[in-house]
Amino acid sequence: MMVIRPIEAKDGDALAELAKITGPGFTSLQDNPDVINDKLATALSAFLKPKKDGEALYLFVLEDVTEQKIAGICAIEAAVGLSEPWYNYRLGTLVHASKELDVYNAMQTLTMSNDHTGYSELCTLFLHPDYRHSKNGHLLSKSRFLFIAEFPHLFDQRLVAEMRGYSDKDGISPFWEGLGKHFFSIDFTTADKTSSVDKAFIAELMPKHTLYCELLPKSAREAIGQTHDNTVPARKLLEREGMRFGGYVDIFDAGPTLEANINDIRAIKDSHYVKVIIDQNSSESRITSRDYDNLYLISNTEFGHFRCAMSTIENASNQSITIQADLAQALGVSDGSTVRIVPLTAHKR
Repeated sequence: MMVIRPIEAKDGDALAELAKITGPGFTSLQDNPDVINDKLATALSAFLKPKKDGEALYLFVLEDVTEQKIAGICAIEAAVGLSEPWYNYRLGTLVHASKELDVYNAMQTLTMSNDHTGYSELCTLFLHPDYRHSKNGHLLSKSRFLFIAEFPHLFDQRLVAEMRGYSDKDGISPFWEGLGKHFFSIDFTTADKTSSVDKAFIAELMPKHTLYCELLPKSAREAIGQTHDNTVPARKLLEREGMRFGGYVDIFDAGPTLEANINDIRAIKDSHYVKVIIDQNSSESRITSRDYDNLYLISNTEFGHFRCAMSTIENASNQSITIQADLAQALGVSDGSTVRIVPLTAHKR
């Protein structure tokens, strides 16, 4: 059984192991012991007591309960850019025109921005390659929406998600090669790792003025707003939930930033409460492709002991659902408990 829960101190080694395989461009989980330990400590602190204002990192793990193995991680930053600057490029247009010369040129531009300061962020989504099946990626990503729905006062009304930008099979970013390296004089991987520790160097070295995209190499221009091949499924998933590219890209690899109002997210606005009826005579059955159209996300209503899983639901009504005894145990609920549910995918009503 796969269950989402808050990260615990015992998960430190598993977090470090996942960091070793995330790859270049995965800024929020670098293979750096100091960064990993700091992230773990920050997340453990966040789940001790709800913090209504300011920054907090809610970091979750996807646990294979049967195998007692951590299969993935995901997180929500309550507010970005408050203690450290949040940088990206805003795509714009400048028009150069002359009636006398019969010239009209609309030029795409990039301007350094801190426009998303204070927004909440979906981040640090990584699923171990061995578990990229059976809708585990959907559970990992969308479980965060049920946590937001349960505790909306902890988050901003505006939500963003940075997508990893395009890089080739050797981990080389065309956008970085065409722009960033000329100002930093270091390679993409080094710059990306450094930004996870200290973002001050970005403001110190990046150009402060608006850039004309036409002055960049063609490969760099074509990479603007493009998503890393491994991240395309995650982007499509979020777009189906209501998030959209709003014209902002990462300053290193030009990956797109998706945005939405939290009240416009399908899994948030369509989720609702039901009571639990536990069938003591049934146990978990393996999810197969035949079940995909009838899968639901189910979460308890706890903060520090939040749990979320996915399952088919039998004998569902508007007021109650029947679930297996082992699923109830994994969620930490009993007969008559209140849970939050939502169809796993948008087409299921």
